[in-house]
Amino acid sequence: MSDVVLQTRSLVKHFKSRDGAVRAVDGVDLQLRRGETLGVVGESGCGKSTLAKLLVGLEKPTSGAIAVRGQDMVRLKGGDLRRARRNIQMVMQDPYTSLNPRMTVGDIIGEPFEIHSDVVPKGKRRQAVQDLLDTVGLNPDHAGRYPHQFSGGQRQRIGIARALALKPEILVCDEPVSALDVSIQAQVINLLERLQDDFGLSYIFIAHDLSVVRHIADRVAVMYLGKIVEQGHDVAIYDQPTHPYTQALISAVPVPDPRLRGRRDQIVLEGDVPSPADPPSGCRFRTRCWKSQHVCGEQEPVLQIRERSPHPSACHFAEVRRVR
Repeated sequence: MSDVVLQTRSLVKHFKSRDGAVRAVDGVDLQLRRGETLGVVGESGCGKSTLAKLLVGLEKPTSGAIAVRGQDMVRLKGGDLRRARRNIQMVMQDPYTSLNPRMTVGDIIGEPFEIHSDVVPKGKRRQAVQDLLDTVGLNPDHAGRYPHQFSGGQRQRIGIARALALKPEILVCDEPVSALDVSIQAQVINLLERLQDDFGLSYIFIAHDLSVVRHIADRVAVMYLGKIVEQGHDVAIYDQPTHPYTQALISAVPVPDPRLRGRRDQIVLEGDVPSPADPPSGCRFRTRCWKSQHVCGEQEPVLQIRERSPHPSACHFAEVRRVR
């Protein structure tokens, strides 16, 4: 049996606007394997959250395919789609707005059992909710409390418990720690890693903080204006970035050791991020790239391994640059 649990092919999502089509996701190919964490990184507005919504079915793609365990989620309908969606769940970004303030924590976590009534018998749902609270490190006796009675980190644990209710194989984590304090971020990341080991979960981990992604991801995909511009194993991406955009992102990661601050060659990008409603011709990054030449405006670079790139990169002039 294939170890690929999630795959997208030429995934596209365009939104209509007065200025034309906003190309939020514009031809994304991804693979996620069993027990793996794939980090998706990029600046705000690059299409990461739209990609997450497409994967879990909160948005319908304009074109392309999303396969979960070989089943094309785009073509499934009705009961078949509902059953297939059990296998891929989402952890939201904001633990404050993603939980209904009028529902108790027990009702929030147990709501999936109401929708998918065959997962847990009605008489065992209360115990299942308590077990989930215990699994994420919360007191099972607090199931009757409301979200406002919990801290931000505890609320995110509640969101994770809800995502685990249907025993999915895949979790799409859309910036799950960005709204939390740094110390709480580490606790939630450690929880996710433990759950992955315990249940064999696979993660799509979306973030703009590259230091967080480096800690948890096995592979990294870098997005810019709706496209994947570089992809590879985490060590290769961080130690041997080949796309100019990736190099700029990594150069901006804070250095914790004060003795090393100021020694890193930081790359400052010029200009603004182009509008996804009117992206540049050819390479979308060329308007901010110091390597840009005539061919960059005429021909869009394909994501592939190149002569000076040990992993796939969408740049005509991709080459390793070690960011010290």
